[in-house]
Amino acid sequence: MGFLMFIAIARPAVEPQGPDAVAVPGSPAVPLLKPRALHARLLANAALRRQRGWLRRQENRSEDADYWLHAACVAVSKAAALRRAEPAFLP
Repeated sequence: MGFLMFIAIARPAVEPQGPDAVAVPGSPAVPLLKPRALHARLLANAALRRQRGWLRRQENRSEDADYWLHAACVAVSKAAALRRAEPAFLP
C-alpha cells in the first residue's frame, strides 16, 4: 500500500498592494509622488550624483567619477522628460 502525499498551496499572509509589487511584509508602503515632487527628487538625486562624481575625481578615481557624472546627466534628462510629459503641473 503506497502513501499519498497531499500538498496544499497556501497563499502568502501578506499580499502586496499598490505600486510596490515586491513588498516585504511589515515594510512601509511606497508613496505615489506627484509629478512636481518626483521632478524635485530626480533633480536632488542628480545633484548628489554630481557631488559624488566630483569627489571621486578629486580622489583620482576617474572611472568612478565618470560613472557618477554620467548618472547625474541621466537623472537630469529623466527629470526634463518628466517635465515635458506633464505640462499640467507647471506653475
